[in-house]
Amino acid sequence: MMSPSTLGVSLFIAMMVLMAIRIPIAAAMFLPGVVGYWMLTDSYTTLNFLKGSAVARLTVYDLSVIPLFLLMGQFASSGGLSRDLFRAAAAIMGQVRGGLAMASVLSAGAFGAVCGSSVATCATITQVSYPHMRKHGYSGRLTTATLATGGTLGILIPPSVPLVVYAILTEQNIAKLFAAAMVPGILAMLGYLVVIWLIVRAKPELAPATQLISPSEKWSAILGVWPIALVFGIVFGGIYGGVFSPTEGAGIGATLTLILGLIRKEITRANFTEALMGTAETSAMVFMIFLGADMMNATLALTEMPKLVASWLSGLPVPDMAIVVAVLLLYVLLGCVMDELSMLMLTLPVIFPAIMSLDLMGLMGQDKAIWFGILVLMTVSIGMIAPPVGLNVYVVNSMAKDVPMSETYKGVMPFLVWDGLRLVLLLIFPIISLGLMRYFYT
Repeated sequence: MMSPSTLGVSLFIAMMVLMAIRIPIAAAMFLPGVVGYWMLTDSYTTLNFLKGSAVARLTVYDLSVIPLFLLMGQFASSGGLSRDLFRAAAAIMGQVRGGLAMASVLSAGAFGAVCGSSVATCATITQVSYPHMRKHGYSGRLTTATLATGGTLGILIPPSVPLVVYAILTEQNIAKLFAAAMVPGILAMLGYLVVIWLIVRAKPELAPATQLISPSEKWSAILGVWPIALVFGIVFGGIYGGVFSPTEGAGIGATLTLILGLIRKEITRANFTEALMGTAETSAMVFMIFLGADMMNATLALTEMPKLVASWLSGLPVPDMAIVVAVLLLYVLLGCVMDELSMLMLTLPVIFPAIMSLDLMGLMGQDKAIWFGILVLMTVSIGMIAPPVGLNVYVVNSMAKDVPMSETYKGVMPFLVWDGLRLVLLLIFPIISLGLMRYFYT
């Protein structure tokens, strides 16, 4: 009979093979997990674990923040708020060469602040801005690359579903992680604007000349975004101010966006139903991945793989920071074949204890966990646009059928350069992540 550690490696390989042949990720984690658990225990223990783990996972109060933030994003999209955000951003940036591309990034960042999902942000902003940009002569490469990259702001700027998952798996405070992600997320957005400016400066033919807009039209568009500013201020002002928890804030945000949509007569019975169904489908997918990851992680725990990996990493004759860099590179590689939630739920139970055992620039306990969480968030966002998969690229190109996917991948390369530079900055200077969190919570 094979040793537990050998069995653990075999199960991990089996899981990757199932993913490679396009078995749904939740099932690809669950099936090897349940087989391995049965081999290590017995049928009665395995069935008992299945019964208890599902109930335990699905009754975690903190997890309710995920469907609530997703619902808030659905109502914001149905209520026309994404359209108003783009109009306002275009009014501000439209007179700059490449301004509509910059407006798409700004509106994606603003919409991400009420959504929490990269794919949802990408799809919503693409629906609004893609026809507008192409109509005004923007190249397919710049248009699709900007929209795919801007979609990553849906998880980089709080609320962020992957960040909630990280908080739950590592037992960290969700509100503190949100605060820590704010500055890096805004830094990402500003960097994307600079990248667009450099691109159109080097190749003016990719974007049209400036567009003139009257002052009255500009102010009308800008004033039209007061509802989203109100929702953002109430939700995150309340969370950071300690008035209510992130879960309560998500519930309040969903209610406010619904009310605004009804007042504006944008939300009808039909798209209200669509919003509920969209939230239910996405939430079901997330929780199924949770159950699959729980099964796999429980089996890996029995093989003692997390302990062995932590011991092995801490014993490597290399600087501790080099180990962190290697882990981040691993996430980039995994992002080529897995979505961000699956990566986090599968790897964190193994990797997080190892990271916490390292001496990293004198960071202690909570600060180290939150800093590493932001690094992971920034890294998994790279996988959303990096070849050969890049889920956001697929989302955009499913709507932009006149642009070859190869063109989009060429277009995202300059943005990936900024992503890499930003990751290095966050790695070297933890204060970028921890500064705002310490300001609010010390």
